[in-house]
Amino acid sequence: MPVIWVVLGIIVLVVLAGVVAYNRFVSQKQLIKDAWANIDTELRRRYDLIPNIVETVKGYASHEREVLENVTQARAMATGATGSPAAQAAAEGPLVAALRQLFAVVENYPDLKANQNFLALQAELSNTEDRLQTARRFYNANVRDYNRRVQSVPSNVIASMFHFEPEEFFEVEEALRGDAGVPKVSFEAGAPGVSFGSPSEPSTAPPATPPAGTPPPPEPGRPDQPAG
Repeated sequence: MPVIWVVLGIIVLVVLAGVVAYNRFVSQKQLIKDAWANIDTELRRRYDLIPNIVETVKGYASHEREVLENVTQARAMATGATGSPAAQAAAEGPLVAALRQLFAVVENYPDLKANQNFLALQAELSNTEDRLQTARRFYNANVRDYNRRVQSVPSNVIASMFHFEPEEFFEVEEALRGDAGVPKVSFEAGAPGVSFGSPSEPSTAPPATPPAGTPPPPEPGRPDQPAG
């Protein structure tokens, strides 16, 4: 009789573990769905900003037709992309490249760089890019946790039984990714008008070697002695 109770107890524990594992998979799938909705929201906001930016640039640089058309066409392709995150990411790459080309062209038009409407649109685009990258990291973190459980023992048994398949990451090509920096305007002396790099970091390069024959600078606290 005690053996039967032990067996029943083991069966109950296994069933409970299976239910918990299943519910966790469902919860993770919902988290991924919600995270993707955040990405989609930011992408749509960016798509809505682009036509206004293009029209503003066109008012100052209408002859830059090829650049403007590239942005418009890339936006149309990205807007029309549907399906998997990988397919959406593939469509985003050309759009980001076209935007960077557009902002590079803006460097040649000081009046456009100083236009308040353009600066406001650019600031909003910058904020949108920041939110998009935050949403992307959150989405990919959830996908990573979920995929790990799908492929790990013993949770992979439940995943196989109930057809929980691995999810795709949302990754933009490294050279075009927003992590490399959002276009920013700078009017400081000696600074480029438009830059795409991340915030500057202290240089780790060794100091430049002075030309041969150059006298060393005087040591601190020891002014040069007058010539005798």
